[in-house]
Amino acid sequence: MSHYKIILSGGGTGGHIYPAIAIANELKSRFPDAEFLFVGASDRMEMEKVPQAGYEIEGLWISGLQRKLTLKNAMFPFKLIASLLKSRKIINTFKPDVAIGTGGFASGPLLKVASSKGIPSLIQEQNSYPGITNKLLGKKVNTICVAYEGLEKFFPKEKIILTGNPIRKDLLDVEHKHIQGKDAFTLIHSKHTLLILGGSLGARRINELIESKLDYFKSLNVQLIWQCGKLYYQQYKKYNNLDNVQVHAFLNNMDMAYAAADIIISRAGASSVSELCVVGKPVIFIPSPNVAEDHQTKNAKAIADKDAAVLIKENDLENQFENEFLEVLNSKEKRENLSKNIKALALVNATKDIANEVEKLLKQ
Repeated sequence: MSHYKIILSGGGTGGHIYPAIAIANELKSRFPDAEFLFVGASDRMEMEKVPQAGYEIEGLWISGLQRKLTLKNAMFPFKLIASLLKSRKIINTFKPDVAIGTGGFASGPLLKVASSKGIPSLIQEQNSYPGITNKLLGKKVNTICVAYEGLEKFFPKEKIILTGNPIRKDLLDVEHKHIQGKDAFTLIHSKHTLLILGGSLGARRINELIESKLDYFKSLNVQLIWQCGKLYYQQYKKYNNLDNVQVHAFLNNMDMAYAAADIIISRAGASSVSELCVVGKPVIFIPSPNVAEDHQTKNAKAIADKDAAVLIKENDLENQFENEFLEVLNSKEKRENLSKNIKALALVNATKDIANEVEKLLKQ
């Protein structure tokens, strides 16, 4: 049988959406007759990105809990009940053979309903410190694919499979597309290109840093692809007037952006770290301090400790950034070592390994 029905849920940020799409693409290549349905949060970016990838999506009225008392928190119980009821309706109508969750608000209700109805279920945890949704789901699902060792303290040991994080296929050979990437962004080939990534929504502190260093980058003859995030685009789009700066709310052609880059500045979310290991370019990590258990700093430190990236904490940017950046820019040997060392950490078969686990559940 290959006419399987596969339901996937994950969203809120690109770090949850793109792994789900990567898994779906791999399964589609194995089972061309399979039917796919995504479920996301109705007001988040998955409602745009999933259809762009060629898949249908249903939206749930769900959002996460805020850290302080807000009206949104007061609405959470009603949103949760509504999302559980809609998830049950979606599953009863679609009748999936397997359910896959990659984290985010919407995956909670969907995977809870699926597992309670006996549908084989799998979650994929990207971080070294799981979010509350996956920690709760871990007790109910059949399989838990993880990217870090030591997650037995959060999940039942017998369910854990170490796979790494899913990577989009178009990122696997960006090292051979450097000229093509620079042409895609109409960049000057003789100049070094700095790619700045703050996540799909944007990173306020990174954007402030880049704005304050625009003259500095110009003095070094460095050109910028600056993905500032959709929350900040209106604020920073004026810098598109500069010859050496391109400001983007979001980058749909990430493979070309990675290919064009000579140096990358990035947050250290789990999916970003996994992609950057595969891409193999010199990276300066500026982790977000505003995440559970400071896991972005732990993610970045694990790479930096192997001399595979540069780590600068937000509160050290004023004192360290220019010196660290100049050292990477001016030393070809440093760039080559960072590239070689980070590429050695890549788990390039993660998507296939996760799809293998899904296939086991389908054939049980």
